Amino acid sequence: PGPDPMCFDANAAKWVEAWVGHKPPPANVVGLMYMLEGGTDASNTDPYATKPTANNDWVKTGPHIMIVGSKEILAGHPSGGTPNTEVPYVMWAGTPYAHLMVPVHSTD
Repeated sequence: PGPDPMCFDANAAKWVEAWVGHKPPPANVVGLMYMLEGGTDASNTDPYATKPTANNDWVKTGPHIMIVGSKEILAGHPSGGTPNTEVPYVMWAGTPYAHLMVPVHSTD
């Protein structure tokens, strides 16, 4: 992983703290995060992967927002290992850290 600046609200901070600490995120606490410079690299299926492997579905994302802490918002969005990162999709589906990734497109 590279230098991936992100910002998040207080509820998302609780979610990040749980993820980093390998603990369950708080239930029904919806938070908002954003990475307007995008993400350099991450596994779409393994929240703790540190490098690409043949099985961990590595993706590169552009600028995006993330909605965490809501299982309901994930319904109907693609959740496979190799998503189209140009449309909203679920990252880390099937884990306690599943969240919605929403690309932010430039109006230039």
